[in-house]
Amino acid sequence: MAVALTILGILVFFVVILLAAAIRVLREYERGVIFRLGRLIAQKGPGLIFLIPFIDKMVRVDLRTVTLNIPPQEVITRDNVPASVNAVCYFRVVDASASIVQVENYLMATSQIAQTTLRAVLGRAELDTLLSERDRLNDELQRIIDDQTEPWGIKVTTVEIKDVEIPQTMQRAMARQAEAERERRAKIIAAEGEFQAADKLSQAAQTIGKHPVAIQLRFLQTLIEIGAENNSTTIFPVPIELFKPFLEATGRDAPGPTA
Repeated sequence: MAVALTILGILVFFVVILLAAAIRVLREYERGVIFRLGRLIAQKGPGLIFLIPFIDKMVRVDLRTVTLNIPPQEVITRDNVPASVNAVCYFRVVDASASIVQVENYLMATSQIAQTTLRAVLGRAELDTLLSERDRLNDELQRIIDDQTEPWGIKVTTVEIKDVEIPQTMQRAMARQAEAERERRAKIIAAEGEFQAADKLSQAAQTIGKHPVAIQLRFLQTLIEIGAENNSTTIFPVPIELFKPFLEATGRDAPGPTA
């Protein structure tokens, strides 16, 4: 009886081992690539998967989006400016079988492709383009990396340039350039203002020249403004022509000589 119980216990033990080797549970975001005696036979999942013990081998593949940090890369831009650039790449596996069969380690391979592509693309761009046209460069990086990783069953969705570091000497030179550009714009705006003011004054002079009385009215208005702002006595030279109408009127009103 004891021997029979021992044998039964051994059989149960082996059955449990066989079941553990034959049953796999895959999550919703996982797929199982099944190899039978070294040959790819199927891609299964998610859910409960049954394998032939010791004959079938399953490799789990995660289908979630992977965030890949591209380490800083030393690049020389097209205008010979050294810079250190790092980026982030988002990709996911769309073909689990290809990601296992076509490449040894798709994560490492994608990282290497991303680094070399980053150096190549940014090396063809100028520094101003690198700083001001990141969206276009991001799209170009995403397209190139996606084309190269497509045979591996990888889909690159987004590539973003994070930081661009340039030497301190170049930063100071760029600051001086920006300051000079602001001064140039300020001088141009001031010159345009002077030009417009001179043009308006010329038009005003032409208008006043057509109406001589206007200059007299403007003269009197200026006297009023100065008198309101200052309490001190102000002496203005007054042209005799300003009083000519009054003198003529006085001459007409004066009585003639008596006999």
